[in-house]
Amino acid sequence: MEFFMAILPFLVLILVMYFLMIRPAQKKQKEVQNMQSSLQKGDEIITIGGIHGTVESFDQKHMYIRTDDVNGAVLKFERVALKEIVK
Repeated sequence: MEFFMAILPFLVLILVMYFLMIRPAQKKQKEVQNMQSSLQKGDEIITIGGIHGTVESFDQKHMYIRTDDVNGAVLKFERVALKEIVK
């Protein structure tokens, strides 16, 4: 019984850390993966670098973004660089 009482504060601390830190991070990571997998041609996006553009095409690892500059350049980005799909 004394052992249980001695270890109880550590168990409570681990539980609190799980619900305040680990679980929200896992949830955020899952949301990001869902967003990246729902990417479609023609979506307006923002990259983590702040570049705005329209998705021209994509594959498993990369996405090709057309920017709104004069030349209409198409830039190649890693798919993980996707920050937000603008609705």
